[in-house]
Amino acid sequence: MTQDLAAFAAERGIKYFMISYTDLFGAQRAKLVPKEAIADMQKDGAGFAGFATWLDLTPAHPDLFAVPDASSVIQLPWKKDVAWVAADCVMDDKPVEQAPRVVLKKLVEDAAAMGLRVKTGVEPEFFLISADGSTISDEFDTAEKPCYDQQALMRRYDVIAEICDYMLELGWKPYQNDHEDANGQFEMNWEYDDALKTADKHSFFKFMVKSVAEKHGLRATFMPKPFKGLTGNGCHAHISVWDSEGKTNAFADKEMPFGLSAKGKTFLGGIMKHASALAAVTNPTVNSYKRINAPRTVSGATWAPNTVTWTGNNRTHMVRVPGPGRFELRLPDGAVNPYLLQAIIIAAGLSGMKSHADPGPHHDIDMYREGHLVKDAPKLPLNLLDALRAYEADSALQAALGAEFSSAYLKLKQQEWNAYCSHFTQWERDSTLDI
Repeated sequence: MTQDLAAFAAERGIKYFMISYTDLFGAQRAKLVPKEAIADMQKDGAGFAGFATWLDLTPAHPDLFAVPDASSVIQLPWKKDVAWVAADCVMDDKPVEQAPRVVLKKLVEDAAAMGLRVKTGVEPEFFLISADGSTISDEFDTAEKPCYDQQALMRRYDVIAEICDYMLELGWKPYQNDHEDANGQFEMNWEYDDALKTADKHSFFKFMVKSVAEKHGLRATFMPKPFKGLTGNGCHAHISVWDSEGKTNAFADKEMPFGLSAKGKTFLGGIMKHASALAAVTNPTVNSYKRINAPRTVSGATWAPNTVTWTGNNRTHMVRVPGPGRFELRLPDGAVNPYLLQAIIIAAGLSGMKSHADPGPHHDIDMYREGHLVKDAPKLPLNLLDALRAYEADSALQAALGAEFSSAYLKLKQQEWNAYCSHFTQWERDSTLDI
């Protein structure tokens, strides 16, 4: 049953709605709409100039309308008179096929047509830093191995507990919060859900974390590698595939190795087969490749993969299978677009099922110490350009995500790479001024 947003406003004391969509670069765009206008907006959408955001549109294109999906509405726990609602992009009465949430909804439908529901959880890591972004916010957080540091966690109790309290209030069922492996870094976890719901929650989570950090005079960053020598921000995704009712894990088979059924292995095979192209979306920035191809960190490990391998319960590989019928993709980083992350996982997995893809042999070794012994596993891209080229060469993945999206994404990301290459750095002056 479609929720009436005007009635929701009257019931909850809402004065304004943030009608929000996420563009191709993961930037969240919104209009603040008074409750008196929300009925019309729910019907027709809020108007935007699409060219003004990161979509492949021009100033000559007609208005882009963000039509709110009322099922996603969230009353801001820290500002009760405002509600956030995720929106789908429409132009000329048609879905904008390059818009990330539209892309994901299509892939969810594709899975449903095969009798499947993909459920996922995410583990977004973030740093709490100074307001100017120059340093971590806690000057006493200096341990060589800071992961799970009790004192450092409690020094940021006010921020972390406030965010967790809000997730409890929203019914997300958060279950743990910890100080992560880098100084100043944290991770918060909540219960897995259907892929679209997880994407909406992930999008709202990033907004919420940044807002609460600012409230406390700090800044939160999900940047993949904000500090040299420290572990970067990952966003590991846990994936399970269920029947159409969402009641039975369709890939769980306790009689098979790792508890993964034959069909489940082909879904995993798709992830492995498309891994290099996958990186163009799961690791979408220039900075991303300073995380997945990083040297040893202060703590002793990057916790990020650089080779296309899979394993059982071993965190040094790109994919680990920790239990029956589910697996963890450790490739994505904090910059990943919440909607495109879910979309590309489904796209690669379904492609693998259709082509009966074999994930190849598993490896039980410590990839950080003995990775050189694996001779036949592909290396992940060294930089964003390599990843974009891999995606451009992957026709099956492009088709699954849609021609309009693929064309727009490749075009804008290539422009981003070109802008990076034309940027002059201090390293260049230090290295070549006197050559």
